[in-house]
Amino acid sequence: MKKFNKVLALGMAGSMALSMAACGGSSSSASTDTDGSSTSTAAPTAAPSKDVVTLKWVAVGSGMPSNYDAWLAQINPYLEDKIGVNIDMEVISWGDWDTRRNVIVNTSGEYDILFTNVNTYNNDVNTGAFLDITDMLKEAAPELYASVPEDYWKACEVGGRVYGVPTYKDSSQSEYVVWDKAKVEAAGYDYTKELGITDLDELTAPLKAIKDTDGEASFPLNKNGGGYQSYMYDQLGAGLYPLGVRYDDSEGKVVATVEQDDVKQILKTFHEWYNEGIINSDAATRPEDANYKACSIAQGWSGAAITSWGPQLGVECVAQKWGPTIVSNETVRGSLNCISANCAYPEKALQFLQLVNTDTYVRDLFYYGVQGDNWDYTDDSKTFVHKNNADWSMAGYTQGSFFAITPTDDFDFNQFDEVKELNEKAEPSVLLGFTLDTTPIADELANCIQIAERYKGELLTGTADPEVMVPQMMQELRAAGFDKIVAEAQSQVDAFMATNK
Repeated sequence: MKKFNKVLALGMAGSMALSMAACGGSSSSASTDTDGSSTSTAAPTAAPSKDVVTLKWVAVGSGMPSNYDAWLAQINPYLEDKIGVNIDMEVISWGDWDTRRNVIVNTSGEYDILFTNVNTYNNDVNTGAFLDITDMLKEAAPELYASVPEDYWKACEVGGRVYGVPTYKDSSQSEYVVWDKAKVEAAGYDYTKELGITDLDELTAPLKAIKDTDGEASFPLNKNGGGYQSYMYDQLGAGLYPLGVRYDDSEGKVVATVEQDDVKQILKTFHEWYNEGIINSDAATRPEDANYKACSIAQGWSGAAITSWGPQLGVECVAQKWGPTIVSNETVRGSLNCISANCAYPEKALQFLQLVNTDTYVRDLFYYGVQGDNWDYTDDSKTFVHKNNADWSMAGYTQGSFFAITPTDDFDFNQFDEVKELNEKAEPSVLLGFTLDTTPIADELANCIQIAERYKGELLTGTADPEVMVPQMMQELRAAGFDKIVAEAQSQVDAFMATNK
Protein backbone atom coordinates (compact mmCIF):
# COMPACT_ATOMS: atom_id res chain seq x y z
CA MET A 1 0.00 0.00 0.00
CA LYS A 2 1.08 3.58 -0.63
CA LYS A 3 2.96 5.28 2.18
CA PHE A 4 1.51 8.71 2.89
CA ASN A 5 4.14 10.11 5.20
CA LYS A 6 7.53 9.39 3.69
CA VAL A 7 9.30 11.90 5.89
CA LEU A 8 7.96 10.26 9.04
CA ALA A 9 8.81 6.82 7.70
CA LEU A 10 12.43 7.88 7.11
CA GLY A 11 12.63 9.47 10.53
CA MET A 12 11.43 6.22 12.03
CA ALA A 13 13.83 4.03 10.10
CA GLY A 14 16.15 3.46 13.02
CA SER A 15 13.46 2.44 15.47
CA MET A 16 11.72 0.25 12.88
CA ALA A 17 14.83 -1.55 11.69
CA LEU A 18 13.89 -4.67 13.61
CA SER A 19 10.25 -4.78 12.65
CA MET A 20 8.08 -4.02 9.63
CA ALA A 21 4.60 -2.51 9.48
CA ALA A 22 1.81 -4.90 10.38
CA CYS A 23 0.00 -4.11 7.15
CA GLY A 24 2.96 -5.38 5.20
CA GLY A 25 4.57 -8.02 7.39
CA SER A 26 7.00 -8.35 10.28
CA SER A 27 10.47 -9.57 11.06
CA SER A 28 12.19 -11.22 13.98
CA SER A 29 13.22 -9.13 16.94
CA ALA A 30 14.04 -9.24 20.62
CA SER A 31 13.14 -6.65 23.21
CA THR A 32 15.75 -4.76 25.17
CA ASP A 33 15.16 -4.17 28.87
CA THR A 34 15.95 -0.85 30.48
CA ASP A 35 19.22 -2.27 31.80
CA GLY A 36 20.31 -3.09 28.23
CA SER A 37 19.82 -6.86 28.45
CA SER A 38 17.98 -8.65 25.68
CA THR A 39 14.92 -10.79 26.30
CA SER A 40 12.67 -12.69 23.93
CA THR A 41 9.19 -11.31 23.31
CA ALA A 42 5.76 -12.86 23.49
CA ALA A 43 4.58 -14.53 20.28
CA PRO A 44 2.28 -12.35 18.20
CA THR A 45 -1.07 -13.75 17.21
CA ALA A 46 -1.23 -15.22 13.69
CA ALA A 47 2.51 -14.69 13.19
CA PRO A 48 5.69 -16.75 13.81
CA SER A 49 6.80 -16.62 17.43
CA LYS A 50 10.05 -14.83 16.54
CA ASP A 51 8.24 -11.88 14.98
CA VAL A 52 7.44 -8.50 16.49
CA VAL A 53 4.46 -6.79 14.89
CA THR A 54 4.58 -3.05 14.26
CA LEU A 55 1.18 -1.38 14.35
CA LYS A 56 0.54 1.98 12.69
CA TRP A 57 -1.82 4.21 14.70
CA VAL A 58 -3.10 7.43 13.11
CA ALA A 59 -4.55 10.02 15.48
CA VAL A 60 -5.25 13.74 15.77
CA GLY A 61 -3.37 16.14 18.03
CA SER A 62 -0.94 19.04 17.85
CA GLY A 63 1.35 17.26 15.42
CA MET A 64 4.24 14.88 16.01
CA PRO A 65 6.04 15.34 19.34
CA SER A 66 9.54 16.82 19.07
CA ASN A 67 10.88 14.05 21.34
CA TYR A 68 9.02 11.26 19.55
CA ASP A 69 12.09 9.05 19.03
CA ALA A 70 12.92 9.18 22.75
CA TRP A 71 9.33 8.21 23.52
CA LEU A 72 9.51 5.24 21.12
CA ALA A 73 12.68 4.09 22.84
CA GLN A 74 10.72 3.89 26.10
CA ILE A 75 7.39 2.47 25.01
CA ASN A 76 8.33 -0.04 22.32
CA PRO A 77 10.57 -2.28 24.47
CA TYR A 78 7.77 -2.40 27.04
CA LEU A 79 5.17 -3.28 24.40
CA GLU A 80 7.47 -5.92 22.93
CA ASP A 81 7.90 -7.54 26.31
CA LYS A 82 4.17 -7.49 27.05
CA ILE A 83 2.58 -8.50 23.74
CA GLY A 84 5.22 -8.60 21.00
CA VAL A 85 4.20 -5.26 19.47
CA ASN A 86 5.87 -2.03 18.42
CA ILE A 87 3.88 1.12 17.76
CA ASP A 88 4.34 3.66 14.97
CA MET A 89 2.33 6.85 15.50
CA GLU A 90 1.19 9.45 13.01
CA VAL A 91 -0.21 12.44 14.89
CA ILE A 92 -1.96 14.80 12.47
CA SER A 93 -2.50 18.44 13.39
CA TRP A 94 -6.03 19.64 14.09
CA GLY A 95 -6.23 21.85 11.02
CA ASP A 96 -5.20 19.06 8.65
CA TRP A 97 -7.18 16.28 10.30
CA ASP A 98 -10.41 16.20 8.32
CA THR A 99 -8.68 16.27 4.93
CA ARG A 100 -5.94 13.83 5.90
CA ARG A 101 -8.19 11.24 7.55
CA ASN A 102 -10.56 11.31 4.58
CA VAL A 103 -7.67 10.53 2.25
CA ILE A 104 -6.49 7.71 4.51
CA VAL A 105 -9.92 6.10 4.78
CA ASN A 106 -11.03 6.59 1.18
CA THR A 107 -7.79 5.26 -0.29
CA SER A 108 -7.36 2.37 2.18
CA GLY A 109 -4.28 4.16 3.46
CA GLU A 110 -1.67 2.33 5.47
CA TYR A 111 -2.85 2.15 9.06
CA ASP A 112 -3.79 -0.52 11.56
CA ILE A 113 -5.65 1.67 14.05
CA LEU A 114 -7.40 4.95 13.32
CA PHE A 115 -8.84 7.46 15.75
CA THR A 116 -12.34 8.47 14.77
CA ASN A 117 -15.47 9.92 16.30
CA VAL A 118 -19.19 10.32 15.90
CA ASN A 119 -18.85 12.56 12.85
CA THR A 120 -17.55 9.79 10.60
CA TYR A 121 -17.81 6.47 12.45
CA ASN A 122 -21.12 5.20 11.11
CA ASN A 123 -20.39 6.15 7.51
CA ASP A 124 -16.91 4.63 7.62
CA VAL A 125 -18.29 1.40 9.03
CA ASN A 126 -20.83 1.23 6.23
CA THR A 127 -18.10 1.68 3.61
CA GLY A 128 -16.21 -1.28 5.05
CA ALA A 129 -13.24 0.68 6.40
CA PHE A 130 -13.19 -0.89 9.88
CA LEU A 131 -12.99 -4.43 11.21
CA ASP A 132 -15.91 -6.04 13.02
CA ILE A 133 -14.36 -6.82 16.43
CA THR A 134 -17.52 -8.13 18.12
CA ASP A 135 -16.57 -11.80 18.28
CA MET A 136 -12.92 -11.35 19.23
CA LEU A 137 -13.34 -8.71 21.95
CA LYS A 138 -13.97 -10.95 24.94
CA GLU A 139 -11.36 -13.51 23.96
CA ALA A 140 -8.53 -11.32 22.66
CA ALA A 141 -9.03 -8.40 25.07
CA PRO A 142 -11.10 -9.48 28.10
CA GLU A 143 -9.69 -6.79 30.41
CA LEU A 144 -10.50 -4.12 27.86
CA TYR A 145 -14.03 -5.41 27.46
CA ALA A 146 -14.61 -5.50 31.21
CA SER A 147 -13.19 -2.01 31.74
CA VAL A 148 -15.85 -0.28 29.59
CA PRO A 149 -19.51 -0.11 30.71
CA GLU A 150 -21.78 -2.44 28.78
CA ASP A 151 -23.98 0.45 27.62
CA TYR A 152 -20.97 2.05 25.97
CA TRP A 153 -20.28 -1.03 23.89
CA LYS A 154 -23.95 -0.97 22.88
CA ALA A 155 -23.55 2.67 21.89
CA CYS A 156 -20.80 1.66 19.47
CA GLU A 157 -22.88 -0.95 17.68
CA VAL A 158 -23.75 -0.53 14.02
CA GLY A 159 -26.20 -3.14 12.84
CA GLY A 160 -25.74 -4.96 16.15
CA ARG A 161 -21.96 -5.27 15.65
CA VAL A 162 -19.03 -3.43 17.28
CA TYR A 163 -16.41 -1.76 15.07
CA GLY A 164 -14.68 0.56 17.50
CA VAL A 165 -13.17 0.73 20.99
CA PRO A 166 -14.68 3.65 22.93
CA THR A 167 -12.37 5.75 25.05
CA TYR A 168 -13.78 5.56 28.57
CA LYS A 169 -13.38 9.17 29.64
CA ASP A 170 -15.89 12.01 29.97
CA SER A 171 -18.11 9.77 27.87
CA SER A 172 -21.17 11.67 28.89
CA GLN A 173 -21.39 15.26 27.68
CA SER A 174 -21.22 18.19 30.05
CA GLU A 175 -20.70 21.62 28.54
CA TYR A 176 -18.94 24.39 30.43
CA VAL A 177 -18.43 28.08 29.76
CA VAL A 178 -14.72 28.56 30.46
CA TRP A 179 -13.59 32.04 31.52
CA ASP A 180 -10.29 33.77 32.09
CA LYS A 181 -10.98 34.46 35.77
CA ALA A 182 -9.38 37.88 35.86
CA LYS A 183 -11.25 39.03 32.75
CA VAL A 184 -14.70 37.86 33.79
CA GLU A 185 -14.33 39.29 37.29
CA ALA A 186 -13.25 42.63 35.84
CA ALA A 187 -16.39 42.54 33.68
CA GLY A 188 -18.50 42.21 36.85
CA TYR A 189 -20.25 39.01 35.82
CA ASP A 190 -21.27 36.44 38.45
CA TYR A 191 -20.00 33.14 37.05
CA THR A 192 -20.63 31.32 40.34
CA LYS A 193 -24.40 30.88 39.93
CA GLU A 194 -25.27 27.56 41.55
CA LEU A 195 -27.36 26.24 38.67
CA GLY A 196 -25.04 27.48 35.96
CA ILE A 197 -26.63 29.07 32.91
CA THR A 198 -29.53 28.04 30.71
CA ASP A 199 -29.51 30.88 28.18
CA LEU A 200 -26.34 31.92 26.34
CA ASP A 201 -27.76 35.44 26.01
CA GLU A 202 -26.66 35.91 29.62
CA LEU A 203 -23.09 35.96 28.39
CA THR A 204 -23.49 38.79 25.90
CA ALA A 205 -22.91 41.67 28.31
CA PRO A 206 -19.70 40.35 29.94
CA LEU A 207 -18.33 39.18 26.58
CA LYS A 208 -18.92 42.64 25.10
CA ALA A 209 -17.29 44.29 28.11
CA ILE A 210 -14.20 42.09 27.75
CA LYS A 211 -14.06 42.71 23.98
CA ASP A 212 -14.35 46.47 24.45
CA THR A 213 -11.57 46.42 27.05
CA ASP A 214 -9.19 44.18 25.10
CA GLY A 215 -10.00 45.44 21.63
CA GLU A 216 -10.21 41.90 20.27
CA ALA A 217 -12.66 38.99 20.07
CA SER A 218 -13.51 37.65 23.52
CA PHE A 219 -15.10 34.44 22.18
CA PRO A 220 -12.85 33.38 19.27
CA LEU A 221 -13.84 30.44 17.07
CA ASN A 222 -12.34 28.46 14.22
CA LYS A 223 -14.11 27.18 11.11
CA ASN A 224 -15.72 24.27 13.00
CA GLY A 225 -17.77 26.77 14.96
CA GLY A 226 -19.78 25.74 17.97
CA GLY A 227 -20.58 22.09 17.48
CA TYR A 228 -22.24 22.19 20.88
CA GLN A 229 -25.04 24.37 19.53
CA SER A 230 -27.26 21.32 19.11
CA TYR A 231 -25.65 19.02 21.69
CA MET A 232 -29.04 18.29 23.27
CA TYR A 233 -30.04 16.48 20.08
CA ASP A 234 -29.10 12.86 19.43
CA GLN A 235 -27.82 12.85 15.86
CA LEU A 236 -28.51 9.15 15.20
CA GLY A 237 -24.97 8.38 14.09
CA ALA A 238 -25.79 9.85 10.69
CA GLY A 239 -23.00 12.43 10.66
CA LEU A 240 -25.48 15.09 9.48
CA TYR A 241 -25.55 17.91 12.04
CA PRO A 242 -28.95 19.40 11.02
CA LEU A 243 -30.63 16.05 11.79
CA GLY A 244 -31.56 14.77 15.24
CA VAL A 245 -33.92 13.80 18.04
CA ARG A 246 -33.89 15.81 21.25
CA TYR A 247 -32.35 13.67 23.99
CA ASP A 248 -35.39 13.89 26.30
CA ASP A 249 -38.17 13.63 23.70
CA SER A 250 -40.15 10.60 24.79
CA GLU A 251 -41.87 10.50 21.40
CA GLY A 252 -38.55 10.35 19.54
CA LYS A 253 -39.49 12.86 16.84
CA VAL A 254 -36.81 13.22 14.13
CA VAL A 255 -36.38 16.89 13.26
CA ALA A 256 -34.22 19.41 11.47
CA THR A 257 -32.31 20.63 14.52
CA VAL A 258 -31.51 24.03 13.02
CA GLU A 259 -35.24 24.70 12.69
CA GLN A 260 -35.96 24.10 16.39
CA ASP A 261 -36.55 27.11 18.62
CA ASP A 262 -33.79 26.30 21.12
CA VAL A 263 -31.12 25.82 18.45
CA LYS A 264 -32.36 28.80 16.44
CA GLN A 265 -31.94 31.01 19.50
CA ILE A 266 -28.34 29.88 19.98
CA LEU A 267 -27.54 30.49 16.31
CA LYS A 268 -29.12 33.93 16.60
CA THR A 269 -27.04 34.72 19.68
CA PHE A 270 -23.83 33.67 17.92
CA HIS A 271 -24.68 35.94 14.98
CA GLU A 272 -25.20 38.83 17.38
CA TRP A 273 -21.82 38.08 18.94
CA TYR A 274 -20.22 38.06 15.51
CA ASN A 275 -21.72 41.44 14.64
CA GLU A 276 -20.50 42.84 17.97
CA GLY A 277 -16.94 41.63 17.33
CA ILE A 278 -17.19 39.15 20.20
CA ILE A 279 -16.51 36.40 17.64
CA ASN A 280 -13.53 36.98 15.33
CA SER A 281 -14.19 38.15 11.76
CA ASP A 282 -12.17 35.29 10.22
CA ALA A 283 -13.92 32.54 12.22
CA ALA A 284 -15.53 30.87 9.18
CA THR A 285 -12.15 30.25 7.53
CA ARG A 286 -9.75 30.03 10.46
CA PRO A 287 -8.31 26.47 10.45
CA GLU A 288 -7.29 26.13 14.11
CA ASP A 289 -8.23 27.49 17.51
CA ALA A 290 -6.73 30.66 18.92
CA ASN A 291 -3.96 30.08 21.45
CA TYR A 292 -5.77 32.26 23.96
CA LYS A 293 -9.50 32.67 24.60
CA ALA A 294 -10.98 34.98 27.19
CA CYS A 295 -14.08 32.79 27.01
CA SER A 296 -15.02 29.55 25.30
CA ILE A 297 -17.43 26.64 25.62
CA ALA A 298 -15.92 23.21 26.07
CA GLN A 299 -16.96 19.69 26.95
CA GLY A 300 -15.41 18.51 30.18
CA TRP A 301 -15.79 18.85 33.92
CA SER A 302 -15.44 21.72 36.37
CA GLY A 303 -12.04 20.61 37.64
CA ALA A 304 -10.65 20.88 34.11
CA ALA A 305 -10.59 24.65 34.60
CA ILE A 306 -7.74 24.08 37.04
CA THR A 307 -6.05 21.02 35.57
CA SER A 308 -6.40 21.56 31.81
CA TRP A 309 -8.05 24.69 30.46
CA GLY A 310 -6.15 27.14 32.66
CA PRO A 311 -2.70 25.65 32.05
CA GLN A 312 -3.38 25.44 28.32
CA LEU A 313 -4.25 29.14 28.17
CA GLY A 314 -1.58 30.20 30.64
CA VAL A 315 -4.11 31.92 32.93
CA GLU A 316 -6.31 31.08 35.89
CA CYS A 317 -9.63 29.78 34.56
CA VAL A 318 -13.06 29.20 36.04
CA ALA A 319 -15.87 27.09 34.58
CA GLN A 320 -19.62 27.57 34.59
CA LYS A 321 -21.90 24.66 33.68
CA TRP A 322 -24.30 25.04 30.78
CA GLY A 323 -27.20 22.62 30.33
CA PRO A 324 -27.67 18.98 31.40
CA THR A 325 -25.17 16.14 31.41
CA ILE A 326 -26.21 13.65 28.73
CA VAL A 327 -25.02 10.22 27.66
CA SER A 328 -25.86 9.11 24.15
CA ASN A 329 -24.34 7.23 21.25
CA GLU A 330 -22.86 10.54 20.16
CA THR A 331 -21.17 11.28 23.48
CA VAL A 332 -19.72 7.77 23.78
CA ARG A 333 -18.52 7.99 20.20
CA GLY A 334 -16.71 11.24 20.89
CA SER A 335 -13.50 9.22 20.93
CA LEU A 336 -13.13 5.84 19.24
CA ASN A 337 -10.24 3.80 17.94
CA CYS A 338 -10.99 1.46 15.09
CA ILE A 339 -8.97 -1.36 13.57
CA SER A 340 -8.52 -1.30 9.81
CA ALA A 341 -10.40 -3.95 7.85
CA ASN A 342 -7.00 -4.59 6.19
CA CYS A 343 -5.03 -5.04 9.43
CA ALA A 344 -2.92 -8.19 9.22
CA TYR A 345 -2.91 -8.77 12.99
CA PRO A 346 -6.24 -7.63 14.45
CA GLU A 347 -5.82 -9.64 17.66
CA LYS A 348 -2.53 -7.85 18.27
CA ALA A 349 -4.19 -4.52 17.62
CA LEU A 350 -6.87 -5.34 20.19
CA GLN A 351 -4.28 -6.49 22.71
CA PHE A 352 -2.44 -3.22 22.18
CA LEU A 353 -5.61 -1.19 22.73
CA GLN A 354 -6.21 -3.24 25.87
CA LEU A 355 -2.84 -2.10 27.22
CA VAL A 356 -3.50 1.53 26.30
CA ASN A 357 -6.76 1.38 28.26
CA THR A 358 -5.77 -0.76 31.25
CA ASP A 359 -1.97 -0.69 31.73
CA THR A 360 -1.13 2.38 33.81
CA TYR A 361 2.47 2.72 32.61
CA VAL A 362 1.46 2.55 28.94
CA ARG A 363 -1.37 4.99 29.61
CA ASP A 364 0.98 7.40 31.38
CA LEU A 365 3.46 7.31 28.50
CA PHE A 366 0.75 8.12 25.98
CA TYR A 367 -0.90 10.77 28.13
CA TYR A 368 2.14 12.57 29.55
CA GLY A 369 4.95 11.82 27.08
CA VAL A 370 8.59 10.91 27.73
CA GLN A 371 9.39 9.82 31.26
CA GLY A 372 12.35 11.82 32.52
CA ASP A 373 11.64 14.64 30.08
CA ASN A 374 7.94 15.53 30.12
CA TRP A 375 7.20 13.84 33.44
CA ASP A 376 8.40 11.61 36.31
CA TYR A 377 6.81 9.55 39.04
CA THR A 378 7.18 11.36 42.35
CA ASP A 379 8.45 8.26 44.14
CA ASP A 380 8.82 4.49 43.82
CA SER A 381 5.18 3.93 44.75
CA LYS A 382 4.18 5.63 41.48
CA THR A 383 1.15 7.16 43.18
CA PHE A 384 1.57 10.54 41.51
CA VAL A 385 3.10 12.00 38.38
CA HIS A 386 5.00 15.27 38.35
CA LYS A 387 4.76 17.07 35.02
CA ASN A 388 8.02 18.78 34.08
CA ASN A 389 6.49 20.67 31.17
CA ALA A 390 3.43 20.85 28.92
CA ASP A 391 5.26 20.14 25.65
CA TRP A 392 3.66 16.77 24.83
CA SER A 393 1.59 17.16 21.66
CA MET A 394 -0.49 13.96 21.62
CA ALA A 395 -4.15 14.50 22.57
CA GLY A 396 -4.95 12.47 25.68
CA TYR A 397 -8.67 12.15 25.00
CA THR A 398 -8.02 10.25 21.76
CA GLN A 399 -6.07 7.42 23.35
CA GLY A 400 -7.59 5.38 26.17
CA SER A 401 -9.38 5.37 29.50
CA PHE A 402 -8.94 8.37 31.78
CA PHE A 403 -9.29 6.04 34.73
CA ALA A 404 -5.99 4.26 34.10
CA ILE A 405 -3.98 7.51 34.26
CA THR A 406 -1.79 8.26 37.27
CA PRO A 407 -2.92 11.62 38.73
CA THR A 408 -0.51 14.52 38.97
CA ASP A 409 0.94 15.92 42.19
CA ASP A 410 0.03 19.56 41.54
CA PHE A 411 -3.61 19.31 42.61
CA ASP A 412 -5.20 18.21 45.87
CA PHE A 413 -7.88 16.19 44.08
CA ASN A 414 -8.13 13.52 41.40
CA GLN A 415 -9.94 15.24 38.55
CA PHE A 416 -11.09 11.95 37.10
CA ASP A 417 -13.25 11.24 40.15
CA GLU A 418 -15.52 14.05 38.97
CA VAL A 419 -15.53 12.65 35.44
CA LYS A 420 -16.67 9.27 36.67
CA GLU A 421 -19.40 10.86 38.80
CA LEU A 422 -20.69 12.86 35.83
CA ASN A 423 -20.80 9.68 33.74
CA GLU A 424 -22.73 7.82 36.42
CA LYS A 425 -25.30 10.61 36.88
CA ALA A 426 -25.76 11.47 33.20
CA GLU A 427 -29.25 11.54 31.72
CA PRO A 428 -29.49 8.89 28.99
CA SER A 429 -30.70 9.90 25.57
CA VAL A 430 -33.97 8.26 24.57
CA LEU A 431 -31.96 6.76 21.69
CA LEU A 432 -29.00 5.40 23.65
CA GLY A 433 -28.08 2.19 21.82
CA PHE A 434 -29.75 3.17 18.54
CA THR A 435 -27.79 3.55 15.32
CA LEU A 436 -29.40 4.53 12.07
CA ASP A 437 -29.13 2.01 9.25
CA THR A 438 -28.15 4.36 6.46
CA THR A 439 -28.26 1.77 3.67
CA PRO A 440 -31.69 2.80 2.29
CA ILE A 441 -30.70 6.48 2.23
CA ALA A 442 -26.97 6.28 1.51
CA ASP A 443 -27.03 8.53 -1.57
CA GLU A 444 -29.30 11.14 -0.03
CA LEU A 445 -27.25 11.19 3.15
CA ALA A 446 -23.96 11.62 1.31
CA ASN A 447 -25.38 14.50 -0.70
CA CYS A 448 -26.88 16.18 2.36
CA ILE A 449 -23.69 15.87 4.38
CA GLN A 450 -21.78 17.56 1.56
CA ILE A 451 -24.29 20.40 1.44
CA ALA A 452 -24.41 20.88 5.21
CA GLU A 453 -20.61 20.99 5.42
CA ARG A 454 -20.55 23.85 2.89
CA TYR A 455 -22.72 25.94 5.20
CA LYS A 456 -21.11 24.83 8.46
CA GLY A 457 -18.31 27.38 8.74
CA GLU A 458 -20.51 30.44 8.29
CA LEU A 459 -23.56 29.10 10.13
CA LEU A 460 -21.93 27.66 13.26
CA THR A 461 -19.55 30.58 13.78
CA GLY A 462 -22.29 33.19 13.66
CA THR A 463 -20.81 34.74 10.53
CA ALA A 464 -24.06 34.42 8.57
CA ASP A 465 -27.53 35.48 9.62
CA PRO A 466 -29.33 32.22 10.51
CA GLU A 467 -32.66 33.77 9.56
CA VAL A 468 -31.33 33.83 5.99
CA MET A 469 -28.89 30.92 5.90
CA VAL A 470 -30.97 28.22 7.61
CA PRO A 471 -33.89 28.44 5.14
CA GLN A 472 -31.41 28.56 2.26
CA MET A 473 -29.54 25.50 3.51
CA MET A 474 -32.71 23.57 4.31
CA GLN A 475 -34.09 24.27 0.84
CA GLU A 476 -30.96 22.73 -0.65
CA LEU A 477 -31.06 19.82 1.77
CA ARG A 478 -34.69 19.04 1.05
CA ALA A 479 -34.02 19.14 -2.69
CA ALA A 480 -31.26 16.60 -2.07
CA GLY A 481 -33.50 14.19 -0.13
CA PHE A 482 -33.50 15.44 3.49
CA ASP A 483 -37.18 14.62 3.95
CA LYS A 484 -36.56 11.07 2.73
CA ILE A 485 -33.80 10.76 5.33
CA VAL A 486 -36.14 12.03 8.05
CA ALA A 487 -38.90 9.59 7.05
CA GLU A 488 -36.54 6.61 7.03
CA ALA A 489 -34.95 7.66 10.30
CA GLN A 490 -38.36 8.15 11.91
CA SER A 491 -39.45 4.66 10.88
CA GLN A 492 -36.34 3.12 12.44
CA VAL A 493 -36.56 5.27 15.58
CA ASP A 494 -40.21 4.31 16.06
CA ALA A 495 -39.34 0.62 15.81
CA PHE A 496 -36.45 1.04 18.28
CA MET A 497 -38.54 2.91 20.82
CA ALA A 498 -41.41 0.44 20.57
CA THR A 499 -38.98 -2.39 21.32
CA ASN A 500 -37.22 -0.58 24.15
CA LYS A 501 -40.18 0.81 26.08
